[in-house]
Amino acid sequence: MKFFIDTANLEELKKAKKLGLLDGVTTNPSLIAKESIQKNQIYEHYISICNIINKGDVSAEIISTNYKDMIEEGKKIASLNPKIVIKIPITKDGLQAIQYFYKKKIKTNCTLIFSSTQAILAAKSGSTYVSPFIGRLDDIKYNGLNLIKEIKLIFDNYHFNTKILAASIRNSLHIIECSKIGIYAITTPLKILCSLLYHPLTNLGLDIFLKDYKKKFN
Repeated sequence: MKFFIDTANLEELKKAKKLGLLDGVTTNPSLIAKESIQKNQIYEHYISICNIINKGDVSAEIISTNYKDMIEEGKKIASLNPKIVIKIPITKDGLQAIQYFYKKKIKTNCTLIFSSTQAILAAKSGSTYVSPFIGRLDDIKYNGLNLIKEIKLIFDNYHFNTKILAASIRNSLHIIECSKIGIYAITTPLKILCSLLYHPLTNLGLDIFLKDYKKKFN
């Protein structure tokens, strides 16, 4: 399973790269807005993100909401770097834009997926990725992991080439369950990904080993 980092922060991406946990990057307008950049620096910021990663895709989301503007904005973003994937919301105009970019062999990531029907439409339109939001579904008392299972089953049934990129990851359990389901990738903040590393018994065991060693040899 691929680990994508859900951030627009360059320092966080450098840390992920150093740990060897950077298979790709996803961003969104909210994450971009958190960074200390001006509007005219956004495209340059995307290029900086692409320059950090050795390989893998970088999802850059369009803010246009009508078809014509989506195409124009998407073309500009895609031209920045070959690693760029145009992130497009699951709307009527969004689906049409995905179909356009598919014909142009430009990668897309259909985002804000909250149902299997939305995922089917995105896959049939030729989206490279679909991004189902697990945590936000959990917030409204719906099991987000069940949606991941449904989409995986449907995609397998019909041999869709669209990859599942699980988003809105809130905890390590989400990551573990997604790996059991066998999806292509998850995207999450680095701190949640790093939480997979820790276990209280590991820390306790290490303390015991070091204390025993010091008793004998110090």
